[in-house]
Amino acid sequence: MSAVAASVDKPSLRVPRARANVAWLRERGMGASILVAAISTVFGVVLIATTDFLAAMLRADPYIGDSGTLAFILGFLTLLLVALAVYVAGIVTANTFATVVAGRSRQIALLRLIGASARSQRARVASQGLIVGVLGATIGTVLGIVVSAAGAQIAIVRLGLDGVHVAPVTPSMLLPAVIVALTTWLAAWIGSRRVLAVTPLQAVSGSVPLATDEVGARRGKHAVAGILFALGAVALAAGILLGLVSPLGVVVAFVGGVLSFTGITMAAPLVMPPALRLVGRAFGRSAPARLAVQNAYRNPERSARTSIGIVIGVTLVTMFAVAIESVKAVLTANAGGSLEPELASIMDTFAAIMMGLVAISAVIAGVGLVNLLTLGVIQRTRELGLLRALGVSIAQIRRMVLLEAVHVTVTATLLGILLGIVYGWAGAQSLLGSVPTNPDGIIQAGIVYPAVPMVPLMVIVAATAILTVVASVTPTRLATRVAPVAALSE
Repeated sequence: MSAVAASVDKPSLRVPRARANVAWLRERGMGASILVAAISTVFGVVLIATTDFLAAMLRADPYIGDSGTLAFILGFLTLLLVALAVYVAGIVTANTFATVVAGRSRQIALLRLIGASARSQRARVASQGLIVGVLGATIGTVLGIVVSAAGAQIAIVRLGLDGVHVAPVTPSMLLPAVIVALTTWLAAWIGSRRVLAVTPLQAVSGSVPLATDEVGARRGKHAVAGILFALGAVALAAGILLGLVSPLGVVVAFVGGVLSFTGITMAAPLVMPPALRLVGRAFGRSAPARLAVQNAYRNPERSARTSIGIVIGVTLVTMFAVAIESVKAVLTANAGGSLEPELASIMDTFAAIMMGLVAISAVIAGVGLVNLLTLGVIQRTRELGLLRALGVSIAQIRRMVLLEAVHVTVTATLLGILLGIVYGWAGAQSLLGSVPTNPDGIIQAGIVYPAVPMVPLMVIVAATAILTVVASVTPTRLATRVAPVAALSE
């Protein structure tokens, strides 16, 4: 009988253990990370399929045929846009895992107390990131292939392109999945670096987010950010100067833009508090408003993680809008004040397509905002419970959380628009600085003044307002459900 019982009990023990191994997938933040990885992969697969389809169209055209220049341009744009999406997704994922690790500090400290090493705990978090990346990349690849195949067939039928033939699946379509999975794993590894700082003592005392002065004391990271920003600024200036004699200046300016913006991203915990304090003055002096502003300023790391994705998304969209509008303005000046209708239509169509593609990165950033705001409320259960115990009403809690979301998104949007205008102008200047301003080519363009399109900016502001409302729904609902006694007992 004992042998039978043992044979029955062993499989029954495996089921709970297997469930425990995947229970972390149900934690808040993991679903959103899988969604971010899936969106990035779908975007990459669809872009590659679109490039293949356009290349097939060019080959089928008797006048264009195999144009190496156009193929290079299409390939470069695809690589650039996929890189942007993966870059944003990597930052969002790293911030998500950093926030998740911050919420697990007490659990990690308890494991450290009973003998687990910090490196093993970090490796565990990184492996979870790899699993999340593989799941999201697999889902995104399947959806991307389906969407691409359906889109190609619709285009062939609607446009009458009977001579265009494209394979529904190509080896290159698997490349985004590999890149996204590895990027998610790397982002989880970077985001989990806080595990190394968790001590066993925190199992008893709990953990407190870093204050503004403590963040400022991280000299090593901020020194690297400063060096990257300085190198990027020098390269950006060099590209602008080179653009006065050759359009190749845009290549140098592009490298400078990437380096300088990476420096700004790394230094976000230092950059965001002053901006948050400045914008927070417009929120009034009511108790919920003051609490919302102080919460954002008091925890600069959490505020930076929440807002930097929006800064990146708004910067990218604004940058492309300003660059394209500035190019259009220069072409209009060269044409004597008005573009030909066909050229204007082509420019507007290209601008709409590029804005739509870049907006995917903004969507990824929006998913990150919703996720991080929700995680932030969950990790502040004791704080919210204390406020309720001190007499703060549910309506005031709801207003405070909503104002926090508004505060962060407004600050991030304003900063993103400012950076987008600067980078957009730098791109247009480095590309068109040597282009003549008249058809005879006698007068060089010199300074290209930034053309700021108001319609895209209004769309950005409206989209941010909608995102703020959507992003605050789940956090406010969770915050108002906090019971004072239960929260203070945690």
